[in-house]
Amino acid sequence: MAKPKDPVVEERVFKNVYVCRKCNSKIRSGKIEKTKCRKCGSKSLRLKKKDMKTAG
Repeated sequence: MAKPKDPVVEERVFKNVYVCRKCNSKIRSGKIEKTKCRKCGSKSLRLKKKDMKTAG
């Protein structure tokens, strides 16, 4: 089983972090509507996914 993380740590790692759908760079921003990628200039962003690690 994956070790449950502290909610404070999880919020810091995943809150307001977006990933560019074209170049996969990470962007930290509070307003997704006005944000564009700093590398390629694309406006197509998604939220960072939470990885679920399983033991086995």
